[in-house]
Amino acid sequence: MAAPIAIHLEFGGGAELLFGSVKEHHVTLPNQSEPWDMKQLLVWIRGNMLKERPELFVQGDTVRPGILVLINDADWELMGELEYELQDKDNVVFISTLHGG
Repeated sequence: MAAPIAIHLEFGGGAELLFGSVKEHHVTLPNQSEPWDMKQLLVWIRGNMLKERPELFVQGDTVRPGILVLINDADWELMGELEYELQDKDNVVFISTLHGG
């Protein structure tokens, strides 16, 4: 069984408005039978943290286009995107590049 892991989440570029206007969150993900990956993290965020308008953050099982995701300061595309296995003390940043005009 995978032990609980503590990670740091950050939301910026307007994405924080969907999370009660709080930019930084320190969360501990609970035990589960498989290691935590980004796909499971997005489901957990949607069910436990997202305060409003989920369609502005997630689309299907991934982030909506226009949301930049960084894992430990690296583009998540270089880290395996949804398949990236989260590690204790990881820093995951979501930055919205979508701005109204």
